[in-house]
Amino acid sequence: MKPTNIILIIIRLILGGMMVYGGIQKFQKPIPTPVEVVEKAEKFTSPEKESTLQKILYISGAKQTGYFWQLLGICELLFGLLVLPQGTSFIGAVFLLPITLHIFLFHLFLESDELGELLQTFGLFIINIVLILKEKSKWQHLLWINPSH
Repeated sequence: MKPTNIILIIIRLILGGMMVYGGIQKFQKPIPTPVEVVEKAEKFTSPEKESTLQKILYISGAKQTGYFWQLLGICELLFGLLVLPQGTSFIGAVFLLPITLHIFLFHLFLESDELGELLQTFGLFIINIVLILKEKSKWQHLLWINPSH
């Protein structure tokens, strides 16, 4: 087996494993009530804690919709599982691309001071892009359709 194939297997396992783990985590804790969210948010109203307040309100808002947090968890779980086997890794990577982009942007804009998490989420996004670019021959023809043929 070529070293590049081993690297691709490893990065598929990293991306798929992290997404499956993240998807499962979405269902580990009960959804807080709106009153609980407000009570928690009120503890972070001082100007120096504004970034923490933004994160609390953003994630709590996703949870308060009654569907988005759970849908995100299901998608992370399902698409993460699709990335693991070689035969479905391309479609799993395509479906995961907006999710890994969103996770990275969340950390870039709301947790830019957490360098470790920022690098980790950037790494997941790059792994996702690599897995898609690896299969360029499968989708490249969709980018330009020659009307004369």
